[in-house]
Amino acid sequence: MAVPRTFTEPRPATEAGRLMVAGMSSSPSRFDRGHTDDLMSFLAASPTPYHAVANAAARLEKAGFRQVAETDAWDGGTGGKYVLRGGAIIAWYVPEGAAPHTPYRIVGAHTDSPNLRVKPRPDSGAHGWRQVAVELYGGPLLNSWLDRDLGLAGRLTLRDGSTRLVDVDRPLLRVPQLAIHLDRNVTGDGLKLDKQRHLQPVWGLAETVRDGDLIAFLEEEAGLDAGSVAGWDLMTHSVEPPAYLGRDRELVAGPRMDNLLSVHAGVAALAAVATAGDPLPYVPVLAAFDHEETGSQSDTGADGPLLGTVLERSVFARGGGYEDRARSFADTVCLSSDTGHAVHPNYAERHDPTHHPRLNGGPLLKVNVNNRYATDGSGRAVFAAACEKAGVPFQSFVSNNSMPCGTTIGPITAARHGIATVDIGAAILSMHSARELCGADDPYLLANALVAFLQG
Repeated sequence: MAVPRTFTEPRPATEAGRLMVAGMSSSPSRFDRGHTDDLMSFLAASPTPYHAVANAAARLEKAGFRQVAETDAWDGGTGGKYVLRGGAIIAWYVPEGAAPHTPYRIVGAHTDSPNLRVKPRPDSGAHGWRQVAVELYGGPLLNSWLDRDLGLAGRLTLRDGSTRLVDVDRPLLRVPQLAIHLDRNVTGDGLKLDKQRHLQPVWGLAETVRDGDLIAFLEEEAGLDAGSVAGWDLMTHSVEPPAYLGRDRELVAGPRMDNLLSVHAGVAALAAVATAGDPLPYVPVLAAFDHEETGSQSDTGADGPLLGTVLERSVFARGGGYEDRARSFADTVCLSSDTGHAVHPNYAERHDPTHHPRLNGGPLLKVNVNNRYATDGSGRAVFAAACEKAGVPFQSFVSNNSMPCGTTIGPITAARHGIATVDIGAAILSMHSARELCGADDPYLLANALVAFLQG
């Protein structure tokens, strides 16, 4: 695929490139907004990790990929394949001429975001209110979930063991904040929320709370027989759609950018590389995991065996053995793509004084010498080469020495599989909020950098 070399002038819609899955936007920009328009659609359609991987799989199938079952024997043929497990997806494209020891180029990301998740006994309430019992997932900015219209979505497991996705994408729930008249100290002492008592949303009025009401409601919403649901993985989401923001609409506000922005970019990049028809020296891979926000320790998390198992089985299916697997992994590189912190205009002192990443300035190269990020000098060279090939600017991010640094799937991937890994991502504000903010051009820049990386 021909990667755009420059982004200084807008291009007509007919030259939008393979990444552009929608047409030109009327928004002023250095280039068209087709990719960002499509990201906004992806965010709106993916309220949970289960929906995100289903949507990713549907897009990959349009590019010729096919699902393979983990319980089946795999063939070593060329083409695109993917494995779907829960809220995780691993997809790879075997090019013509790939040997068993051919290395991989991996884009890693995660599908989960902090939110409020439904407890095993969901029906609660008091004083005439019908409520839903929720548990906090990850590290949400709690105040961002107050007084916000919330939907409910997730996965229902039926008595026969099958699953069904459900999405009530309309105002259903709300976590009401206490009026200032009943909390006069809130403006002086700040908002203080008890995670157990103050975050339980209301969803109606009822004098008597009955067990089973919420699940019975969701069975009806999903068109299922009463009593057919045996288990559930449900979570709240803001029903406000993503939107362009700013005088020139150069910003995008929306949910779950951490980290569906990277998942969407990875899907677009892998599909573009797979359909370009160009010779590839590597096997390009997308690995989108669940449970990063809680430590990645699950069968669908980056600290589980899923990625390593898939890569090894692909080597063996192509006729290789352990030696081929070792040779392949030794020359494999992973870009761990996760959102990072843009400089905040109201809190610039919280950032390193010499590293102030800006929105629409291109993707971040994330560095931490204590291995909270996996990037080293060699990794920087790999990413810099990809950005140069794509004509994409990039920025460096490092934390203020006085601030603890977050982490990603990058160090986990490097340590678990012995794979060279580089941490990157798009810059955003309001990370872990129910609604985050990115630059409208950055998703496109990130996707094109990923295309160049996967091409080798």
